[in-house]
Amino acid sequence: MSTELWVIVVGCAVVTALIKGFGPVAVGGRELPAWSAGIISLMAPALLAALVVTSALADGRHIEVGPKTAGVALAGIVLARGGSVLTGVLLAVAVTATLRALG
Repeated sequence: MSTELWVIVVGCAVVTALIKGFGPVAVGGRELPAWSAGIISLMAPALLAALVVTSALADGRHIEVGPKTAGVALAGIVLARGGSVLTGVLLAVAVTATLRALG
């Protein structure tokens, strides 16, 4: 691996550590307002949804619907209907692999 790549990896690690450390330093042991707990608890699902949508619809340069999108959609349906995460993942993998093999 090139030196440039390692510099980028180390730089990302340092920036991530700084970002994660900023919250506790800024709060400093004080109690947060009650309204902030609701916002903070909604950030993780929103970020996860954005990650899933970006991963399922992007091929690196363009937005496209393809085998990944079908797999994620099926997993979402399984989870929405109360199925287990393992079942959703296995079905998503099977559908994605099948569609890629056929296409």
